[in-house]
Amino acid sequence: MLRFFSDYEPGLAMIIKHREVPGKIAQMYLVGDVKDRDIIIIDDMIDSAGTLSEACKELKKFGAANIYAFATHGLFSGNAFNNLSNAPITKVVVTNTIKAKPGEEAVSKIVRLSVAPLIAEAIKRI
Repeated sequence: MLRFFSDYEPGLAMIIKHREVPGKIAQMYLVGDVKDRDIIIIDDMIDSAGTLSEACKELKKFGAANIYAFATHGLFSGNAFNNLSNAPITKVVVTNTIKAKPGEEAVSKIVRLSVAPLIAEAIKRI
């Protein structure tokens, strides 16, 4: 049976994180109901994917179904590939604003989209 978006009651949830020192999450809280829901996380960039990985674990702890992350820039530094591989995340979609790093192709969860058509259209309209 096909289900359409209109069949669902969309909701909003937030992950609130507290850092005591840069680069280390002291506490993370989920506000909202995610049980049995598909989750979309939107961010500007993914660096080490540590926060994203921990957020996914928190969402799964509260019953989230599939988790998708969308970010403009995929930096993927440090342990990012390992963090993503071990995170309970379905897909991570980033753009090609930053060159792909060696080893990225081995992480099947990562999808990289080209911004070329968007930039070409902007130039054309100017």
